[in-house]
Amino acid sequence: MSDLAAFADLDSLAAAVRSCQRCGLHAGRTHAVPGEGLPTAQVMFVGEGPGFHEDQQGRPFVGQAGLLLDELIEGIDMHREDVFIANVLKCRPPNNRDPLPDEAAACRPYLDQQLALVDPAIVVLLGRHALNAFFPDARISRARGVARRVDGRVFLPVYHPAAALRQLRLREVLTQDFAMIPTLLHDAAAALVEPPRPDTQQLSLFG
Repeated sequence: MSDLAAFADLDSLAAAVRSCQRCGLHAGRTHAVPGEGLPTAQVMFVGEGPGFHEDQQGRPFVGQAGLLLDELIEGIDMHREDVFIANVLKCRPPNNRDPLPDEAAACRPYLDQQLALVDPAIVVLLGRHALNAFFPDARISRARGVARRVDGRVFLPVYHPAAALRQLRLREVLTQDFAMIPTLLHDAAAALVEPPRPDTQQLSLFG
């Protein structure tokens, strides 16, 4: 049960995030990063947390990884304005370290309410931290590219764009996984979960 009051809309949620002190990360932030996009988006992207550029601007995915994300979105004939982009964490961890469990737990009510308010048909999980926020035991190398329907919503894990900046071979993998999104959207009303590949057994209970 969340200890956070329900928000009427995304604007009031964003205002609360900007003044949030639910964990220690608020002390080192320049700006909190609530998320942004179309309030009625059918596709929502969830990443790990803000980096340097995001902390400076108060907007998600505005650095090099964000440029690649924009390119991938445009590659499926969509635009940033058509989707909603959020993160597990709303404030930047020091030196971009991994989120701590208590930090992710403090931010989770915001993410849950964003999901409820936007109500997307497809949630694209960008990287292992976003994946593990919803599927704690999953491994991104095995889960990526396998869509799962949970409580009427389809989740699609993919590699984080930053990983493709470090390993160029992953760019083609990301492109292939993003190409699934239009089909998933088209079939959203009755999307059938794909059978798990042999190396994705830890997600089979969601099939």
